[in-house]
Amino acid sequence: MNLCDEHDLMARSQRSVWHPCTQMRRHEVTPPIALSHAHGVWLYDSQERRYLDAISSWWVNLFGHTHARINAALVDQLSRLEHAMLAGFTHEPVVALSEQLSALTQHALGHCFYASDGASAVEIALKMSVHAWRNAGQSHKNEFICIAGGYHGETVGALAVTDTPLFRHAYEALLRPAHIAASPDVRQANPGEGAIDVTRRALADVERLLQQREGCIAAVIVEPLVQCAAGMAMHDPAYVRGLRALCDRYGAHLIADEIAVGCGRTGSFFACEQAGVWPDLLCLSKGISGGYLPLSLVMASDSIYAAFYDDDVRRGFLHSHSYTGNPLACRAALETLAIFADEQVLEHNRAFAPVLGASMQLLAEHAQVRHVRQRGMIWACDVAIDDAQAASRFAHRMAVEAAQREVLIRPIGTTLYVMPPYILSADQADWLGQQLHQALIATLEAP
Repeated sequence: MNLCDEHDLMARSQRSVWHPCTQMRRHEVTPPIALSHAHGVWLYDSQERRYLDAISSWWVNLFGHTHARINAALVDQLSRLEHAMLAGFTHEPVVALSEQLSALTQHALGHCFYASDGASAVEIALKMSVHAWRNAGQSHKNEFICIAGGYHGETVGALAVTDTPLFRHAYEALLRPAHIAASPDVRQANPGEGAIDVTRRALADVERLLQQREGCIAAVIVEPLVQCAAGMAMHDPAYVRGLRALCDRYGAHLIADEIAVGCGRTGSFFACEQAGVWPDLLCLSKGISGGYLPLSLVMASDSIYAAFYDDDVRRGFLHSHSYTGNPLACRAALETLAIFADEQVLEHNRAFAPVLGASMQLLAEHAQVRHVRQRGMIWACDVAIDDAQAASRFAHRMAVEAAQREVLIRPIGTTLYVMPPYILSADQADWLGQQLHQALIATLEAP
């Protein structure tokens, strides 16, 4: 594609494509990058400029782009079965995937219900919780507790348990409010305190709400270990363990939203494993298909599944998606799990996490960087900017400066983070750290 063709493509995109989470007017000044192809950790535009995908394309491409094994699995599946409705039918990929995921929870969560995206999975989990209580004769249990700063998606039900003003404000009239408990974000520690002190306060606030609304709370929903859209707010595993105990004590379900933090991102396949507990419902998406195809699912405990098992169709779980359990997406997910096993990915990630942290040392030492933190393959820091207007421009400017240095990032406010594909090499990590350091300097020096 020549330069004229590239400009034409960007102009056509500007006229016809409405991009997500984007103020489209900005594209008049900073057009979207016209991608041509990708391989490994690199994205390439139509002029063969490359960009290191430091955020795994919104946290989904676990093993980079155009992975040979996943490609081959999809080609094989295309010649067998591309799609059939899951109502009244089943197929090997969806059964095998469900079995393997259940085994990864030691069969604590033995039943998988499929959808296409993370917000849909959250909607399903919320509906399952309320409907299960209704089937148990406790229809008054229909309220939820969510965590301050938490993000669970942008559909109406998911947005109701999302405490991110940017996403909620315009749609408040559509939402049924949830109860918001204090965040366990370790950045909130007072001088002389540690993570456990913040954990205790946050758990006490959840218990306060459970006591105040006793008999009315259906579930508590949490992003275990890392609240990603809240600026990569990290908390101690003891918080998740404490939530499990409180939910058991007060008779509420625990919903773990592992859409972003699952699939090995935090150091274990499921983040909940580090707390030594399992939720009643677990939402999974993003990386489960290796970044290839839309796929999400909710894993449910035996007790929740049993609450729907009846002759009466009205007691069944009445929720459906046309592409539920799509064979191609499930096959991509099966190959993703096979790569985890065959290539000892979790062990590799645990060994590589310190390398990733060390590669960001120049950033960590910058005078305006605060709260350097890491959980597995997620590294983050905050950039201190006193001027409010400059702070509001930081994310966009930093992304532009990084792209000019061949790096794709997407800061959250003044939080700078990397969440790279697991195939990142040590040399690539060092290069990434250097480029981001230079991009930060240029961003902060800009008028």
